[in-house]
Amino acid sequence: LGWTSATVLAAIGLGIAVLAAFVRYQLRARAPMLPMRFFRSRGFSSTNALSFAMFFGTFGSIFLLSQFFQTAQGYGPLEAGLRTLPWTAMPMIVAPIAGVLGARIGTRPLMATGLALQAIALAWIAVVSTPSTAFGELIVPFVLAGTGMALVFPTAAEAVLASVRPQEAGKASGATNAIREIGGVMGVAVLASVFAAKGGYESPQAFTDGLVAALPIAVVVLAAGAVLALLAPRRAPASEAGDPGQDAVPAAGREVPEAA
Repeated sequence: LGWTSATVLAAIGLGIAVLAAFVRYQLRARAPMLPMRFFRSRGFSSTNALSFAMFFGTFGSIFLLSQFFQTAQGYGPLEAGLRTLPWTAMPMIVAPIAGVLGARIGTRPLMATGLALQAIALAWIAVVSTPSTAFGELIVPFVLAGTGMALVFPTAAEAVLASVRPQEAGKASGATNAIREIGGVMGVAVLASVFAAKGGYESPQAFTDGLVAALPIAVVVLAAGAVLALLAPRRAPASEAGDPGQDAVPAAGREVPEAA
């Protein structure tokens, strides 16, 4: 199916219509699932945008790289998975440190640095990838990508929760998780489409050609996320999300019935 096929255009149109209906309902609901005023907060909007960018680049790239090890280099699924560990295991080491640093120096510099590291890492991988590339040549960019991911995970969550009132943390967290997942799905879809247009599974070289063509898309999106991170407040005040209106739980001014 091409972008101009009736099926694709109908699916896009239906998606836009459903999204518009959801936003309209949330604007009118007395107790919205996702208060639209959240997006008036610079901290909430910019952090969710960069989270979308990170998941777009990360999931789209790992989806192709795990297959690169199998299709282009002949490894089995377990061997391919183990070769991604320098990337995927780094959050276990770096994320706790990033959480502590975020509380001390603010979340903005860590998010910007993390996204920049991921963009650099994927550009590096795109340059060195061939069917015969030794795994040792990929370890450093994999570690950079994993470190960058680990710098963003905890600090983005902290920035989002800091931009809303404590009683709204559940709604904000749910929205962030949904936006991240959409970013991951879009990353896989877009990078796989570029891969299919420029390469294929016919040979190791064909797969590598598709991979090398797709990775720059992830690099651009991650670099844009790094720029968005610079627009985020260093520490977002909870009042930034605006007046809660009727959908927020009053924090004061209510009578508490005495226990019998």
